Amino acid sequence: MSVLGLDHVQVAAPRGPGVEEEARAFYSSLLGLRELEKPGVLKPKRGVWFSLGAGELHVGLEGDFRPARKAHPALLVEGLDRLRAALEVAGYETISGEEIPGARRFYVHDPFGNRIELVERVG
Repeated sequence: MSVLGLDHVQVAAPRGPGVEEEARAFYSSLLGLRELEKPGVLKPKRGVWFSLGAGELHVGLEGDFRPARKAHPALLVEGLDRLRAALEVAGYETISGEEIPGARRFYVHDPFGNRIELVERVG
């Protein structure tokens, strides 16, 4: 037996009107993730799924929602500076991360307050 990789990561969002549209605006329009159709059996639970290439990011809705301030997905990106500028123009605050070898990165909070790390590999 062995773990082969990461299938998906889920972030939470509050239940309420317009939440899925906010998720689409952030994750699809700003970050450029392609929306995936949820399997029919899961559609009644609402929420939105996005492709991460080899994996997926799911936005699930919670009644007793609390944003993840420390735990976070780290998304591998290309064009980190352009993405950061687009997020800032859209009104999102970006926060630089400590330097680590072979990567440039920053953090942003999605519309629901969840911490998201954006990483570009260098060298």
